[in-house]
Formats: sequence, structure tokens, C-alpha cells
Amino acid sequence: MKLTYISNEDYTLEDLYLQDIQNQKYCIFDFEATGIKYKDEYITQIGAVMFEDGQILEGKTFNSYVRSPKPIPEKVEQFTGVNNEMIKNAPDISEIYPEFLKFIGDAVLVTHAGYEFDLPLLKKECDNNNLKMLNNVTLDTKALFSYLHPEINEIIWTDFLIKFYEINDDDIKRHDALDDSIVISRIFKKILTEFEKRNIRDLDINKPINVKRFKIKPL
Repeated sequence: MKLTYISNEDYTLEDLYLQDIQNQKYCIFDFEATGIKYKDEYITQIGAVMFEDGQILEGKTFNSYVRSPKPIPEKVEQFTGVNNEMIKNAPDISEIYPEFLKFIGDAVLVTHAGYEFDLPLLKKECDNNNLKMLNNVTLDTKALFSYLHPEINEIIWTDFLIKFYEINDDDIKRHDALDDSIVISRIFKKILTEFEKRNIRDLDINKPINVKRFKIKPL
């Protein structure tokens, strides 16, 4: 996979191949953090749910708060619902990361805006703690949607996809890592349905596709 940032507003993705996309074992994941600028922030919650045979396996989940060396700012606490009391006695990243790796196994990972945030944040955490960065194939729902819909030239927020696919999220607590993973899995299921309807069996992004980068919204 090759990711190229071409401006503050766009990146391109190419050289991504995944065979038989309908029959892979997937793990959809999400992180909460102390903030949105990954170079300066730390993971505070890891959530994940398994997805197999086209079904979201809500009985197979991973959820843990993570003790951060940096306090969560008050505005971020209010936005995510994750507060400093919750993470005070939580395991640090060195303790919980091996458990996360065990949970995901060899599954293909799926996230939203993960190419821009979750993966660089995790890489920074791994580098800081002498941990081996995971090497699972990772898909990003933003990029997958942009691949299917190059005619849509706007930022593909989670809320955009919820509205586009008419997904019910009334039972979801947004900005909780596990609940957001379930929302992403519902989005991913819709995306897989689009691939099936277009008779696309293998994901083969061999030429650059353009993806709009998210913009940091002030809290």
C-alpha cells in the first residue's frame, strides 16, 4: 500500500490489493485519544469488533481504556466521554497492546480515517515504547468509499456515511471506541454490499485514487 499526501486537503492511495473481499476475516477497530494531532497525543481507549461471513460479531469484541502519560484535556473529555478517572488505573499501552494483537490475530483490519490518524498514532506509540508495529492489511472506509464514489468530492466523515447509507445509530454512544467500531462495521457492511452489486470480487487499487483529508474541528 502506498499513501501520498499531496496537500493539506488530499491524499492518494494506490498499490492496495485484497483478494476475495467478501470472504475475509475482518477486525474493525477504533481509538480514542487525548487529542486529534497524533504526533502530540496518546491512545486512551481501544475498541474492536470481529466481522466474518458478512456479519458483525458483536459477541466478539475488544474494549479497554489505556492509561496515558498525558492528561485528557477537559474539552476532549466532554467530547469523547472518556475522562481521566476512567484511565487512571487502566493498563498502559505496553500492557494492553499485546492483548489487542492477540485479539486481531491475522484478520484484515478496518477503520475510519485510520490512514490519517489511528495508524500513525499507533506507530508513534509503538516507537515510543519499543513495540513492534502491527503489519496486518488495513482498509479505511473513507478510502473504500472514495474508490467506489470518485464523483463525491467532499470530506467523508463518519456522519456523512451514516446518512448516505441510512444507518441506524440510535443504539450507539458516539466517540466511544467500541461503539464507534460497531458503527464503522455497519458502514463497512454496506460498502461490501456495493462491491458485491458491482461484481467486484477483489479489491485492486492499482492506480492512485484521491481521498479528502479530515479537517480538525475546534472543540
